[in-house]
Amino acid sequence: MTILYLKLIHYSFRRHATYVGAGLAGAFTNSVFGVLRAYILIALWQARPGLGGYDVTAAVTFCFLTQAMIGPMQLFGGGLTLPERIRSGDIALDLVRPASLQLWCLAEDLGRAAFLLLVRSLPPTLLGAALFGITAPADVPTLAVAFLLGLLVSFAWRYLVALSVCWLADDRGVATASMLLMTFFSGLMLPLNIFPGWFGELARALPFAAMVQVPSDVYLGTADPLPAFAFQATWALVLLALGVLATRAIRHKVVIQGG
Repeated sequence: MTILYLKLIHYSFRRHATYVGAGLAGAFTNSVFGVLRAYILIALWQARPGLGGYDVTAAVTFCFLTQAMIGPMQLFGGGLTLPERIRSGDIALDLVRPASLQLWCLAEDLGRAAFLLLVRSLPPTLLGAALFGITAPADVPTLAVAFLLGLLVSFAWRYLVALSVCWLADDRGVATASMLLMTFFSGLMLPLNIFPGWFGELARALPFAAMVQVPSDVYLGTADPLPAFAFQATWALVLLALGVLATRAIRHKVVIQGG
């Protein structure tokens, strides 16, 4: 069974690799917005030195890291084919396969993320290093663990959002709400460390922080890896467990358009 999921990862990588042009276009867009955001953050940190515990270089590094994570973490939502398959009724075939639907989707998502990491994440990072001299990662293996755990949290959340289509005729409202939550509370727009008081504590405690803020802090060496991993792993397990329960639920009641 492990070989099956490894083959699915490879297949998904190859499938997404057929759209290299789209990936490069996304990398270009992320790079342009990364430069614009970098200058805004430079002005902000020059006015407020040490804001959020970062210096100017760390803030700019954080900017390009978040731009690089948009693709692999799928921070704007989506990335899974489940909603379309539920609407078409093909989900019935998925549920009778002798394989876990959740693991099947996870394998496909890992292949997608691996491709986008190479094609869409590296260009903004390299551009940031060339233009602004962003810092190198404090510990590459530790960063890899934080990134993988963040990806698991991202998938687990998006999987739940995708399964909601089984009970909703139209998922656009849920998808839009999910996108707003992911983009704001992940740290994509601004580092969560700068939010004060109870709001900042709440933002840093939500699962979205595990997708961007935590891996970025591990990259910068401003977070203790073990507590960071524990935070990410806890949310990954909770959301994946909810995904297991939701998958069991749709086996008893699947609502698709047309019947």
